[in-house]
Amino acid sequence: MARSVEPLVVGRVIGDVLDMFTPASEFTVRYGTKQVTNGCDIKPSAAADKPHVQILGHPFSSNLYTLVMVDPDAPSPSEPRLREWLHWIVVDIPEGQDSTKGRELVAYMGPQPPTGIHRYILALFKQEGAMEGRIQVADARANFSTRRFAAQNRLGLPVAAVYFNSQKEPAAKKR
Repeated sequence: MARSVEPLVVGRVIGDVLDMFTPASEFTVRYGTKQVTNGCDIKPSAAADKPHVQILGHPFSSNLYTLVMVDPDAPSPSEPRLREWLHWIVVDIPEGQDSTKGRELVAYMGPQPPTGIHRYILALFKQEGAMEGRIQVADARANFSTRRFAAQNRLGLPVAAVYFNSQKEPAAKKR
């Protein structure tokens, strides 16, 4: 059934970004052939394009979900003054479908960590119904708050979450 939240506690995802929750849904996140698992490493170049996100469940269900992706370590893990940096929001994703069936509210921005190892969190929320224009989104990507966004849009606690780590790739050596 649903995954344990222990890796989210250990990785300080619960605390820094999300409140404690009980997993009630499952989803998979893939960059190409690599499936995201809690704490795995993904290079920014491998995550430049939006991932394939699949909400597991019955395809004939009427349940809808919101996906939020943030970086709580911007601009650096030791000084996260831009916490949380918003990378992506998709709403109205039907259960049993992938994120392309939802409505993208904030365009995907791949990881671009300037320094240090950054965590990238994908949180899934179950909606009370279709959002249809009633959703509120901040204008800026910097200092986004997943908690505030969820509260303003009556999303409650997440039903699933996963995170990966990424760091700046070394520049190609010039001759």
